Amino acid sequence: MSESEYLTVEEALTAVLSTISILPAEQVPLLDALGRVLAQPVVAQDSLPPFANSSMDGYAFIAADLVGASQQNPVTLRVVGDVAAGAMPTVVLTLGTAVRIMTGAPLPPGADAVVPVEDTDEAWREKERPLPTRIQIYRSVQSGDYVRHPGEDIEAGQTILTPGHILRPQEVGVLASLGVAKVSVICRPKVAILATGDELLAVDQPLQPGKIRNSNGYTQAAQILALGAEPVQLGIAGDTETAVRDKLQAGLDAKVDLFISSAGVSVGAYDVVKNVLEQDGNVGFWRVRMRPGKPLAYGTYQGIPYLGLPGNPVSAMVSFERFARAAILKMAGHEKLNRPTITVTVQNAIHSDGRESYIRAIVSREDEAYVATLTGDQGSHIMTSLVKANALLIVPEGVEYVPENSQLTAWMIDWPETIF
Repeated sequence: MSESEYLTVEEALTAVLSTISILPAEQVPLLDALGRVLAQPVVAQDSLPPFANSSMDGYAFIAADLVGASQQNPVTLRVVGDVAAGAMPTVVLTLGTAVRIMTGAPLPPGADAVVPVEDTDEAWREKERPLPTRIQIYRSVQSGDYVRHPGEDIEAGQTILTPGHILRPQEVGVLASLGVAKVSVICRPKVAILATGDELLAVDQPLQPGKIRNSNGYTQAAQILALGAEPVQLGIAGDTETAVRDKLQAGLDAKVDLFISSAGVSVGAYDVVKNVLEQDGNVGFWRVRMRPGKPLAYGTYQGIPYLGLPGNPVSAMVSFERFARAAILKMAGHEKLNRPTITVTVQNAIHSDGRESYIRAIVSREDEAYVATLTGDQGSHIMTSLVKANALLIVPEGVEYVPENSQLTAWMIDWPETIF
């Protein structure tokens, strides 16, 4: 076995990412951009707010009128109008006058301040609120109080968002406020999923002797969807090179950006995916010093990146987390490719075989520290141990025993709000 075929986890990840390119950009409707990476800068065409407006329901007036106003010494002003949000003022204020104004309504000409209705004698809790002819105000204010000024948030011509920014609900809201109906974002990666093996059944088929259902195909599709990418399910290929090639051709016809297969990459007599990649593509490596997940193939098929994962369900899911997740995120334009990590105190002793190991665990918080408890059997076929887990504890390469109460790095596959 050559050194290039038997790599550390970091060497393997570097090899994968070195061949992955960011996808081109596309224009999409604003809501379709949620969670995606901005491809071009956004420059504001308008100011926000676009005009001076009230931040409160209350009364607009000239601040100089209220000098010395208090509960004991209220100031009375003549009410000359009413301005609702969305309406334009029809009067110009002068000294001694006021206009009732709603939140977001434009400030009338001449006014330079607003007082909340709670600081007046208007019966604002009543269902019927006719416009008074006069209003008493029980406090003084400064010029500009309770006024949102034009451009206070954003000025026209200002660059609001730069390429590489991930669009969250708050960015969508800002873009909507600026009238941006379509956004240039990096394309969603289309990822083909292929499950291989004569032992596999479709998920809706009854079990048969010697057969199991295709769980990997659905697990990987869910992992892809969770990243905001588009899964293309190619189905199940039997253990023949022809069957594998036929499914891969369907992926090529669908113009996918990445192939992901499960099983067929080990050293078994019927593990044929590696043979197909060697004959029709280019295999970069096929074994990694990690547990679970040592058998892993990476290369290209007809010029399309190809990642062959192990067949055992936990091994496949952990390998996806470590390699496929980073590749898909990079394609989509993301810069941060790793899960968040924290240091935890392990409440169980851990035995390893010297490979970099990913141990399923539950991380919780105790006082100001994080602790981790193993979820049980760590066999590569025990999916329920992943169901219980919110983290993978990383046992470094070369370490065969981790005593209880040792500290390890936890790769957080979930980030529960109830804990953090």
